[in-house]
Amino acid sequence: MTAVPFTDLARSRRSVRKFLPAPVSPADIRGVLQDAQTAPSNCNTQPWTVHVVSGAARDALSKELLQADEEERFSSDFTFSYADFGEGAYLDRAHDQAATLYRAMGIPRSDRTARRAAARENLNFFGAPHAAFLFMPAFGDGVRAAGDIGMYAQNFLLSLTARGLDGIPQTMLGFYADTVREALGVPGDLKLLFGISFGTADRTAPANSFRVGRVPLKRSVVLHETSGVLDE
Repeated sequence: MTAVPFTDLARSRRSVRKFLPAPVSPADIRGVLQDAQTAPSNCNTQPWTVHVVSGAARDALSKELLQADEEERFSSDFTFSYADFGEGAYLDRAHDQAATLYRAMGIPRSDRTARRAAARENLNFFGAPHAAFLFMPAFGDGVRAAGDIGMYAQNFLLSLTARGLDGIPQTMLGFYADTVREALGVPGDLKLLFGISFGTADRTAPANSFRVGRVPLKRSVVLHETSGVLDE
């Protein structure tokens, strides 16, 4: 595997919403998991438990998730709502991301049926041959463990990119935690934070054609006696 400069690696990573069906080699999956395992964690607790589904297990779980969604059997371990973003920049960014995606897919704002169908593709892992589910123990309020798992997930995603592979972290998979736990035999004391679908991107898919930007550093970084960093 040819080494890629980290700056290129980090800045080229994208979330993919349509995958080719070809499976990832066992060696690459193992390598990604080993890279992810090097993530730092509070007091070296390494609080992640990761379940990876492929093949028949992947297909069966997708079927269960789609059925749970159809029957509105939601079972999130953690809250999520657009209302949580409040009024302002965070909500604006979320709306802009959704509008950009649906515009790329040719789905008008008024077509709720098409938008729901597009959202349900999350539960088919966007056609990816593999999905990883990231579980965490109940430590205190969970914030530190969740932060640790976020670092694990970033290692996971960057390792995919370094290998010419692709992935997408999906909050929506966490909306059906009980369904996932039951299907995979996961104990109830492990909470589902989110999942990552992964494989090889379908570069021809409209859903993969769009890009969303990042805010300028000046809007997210405050410097204290650290001169010259934000100079244009």
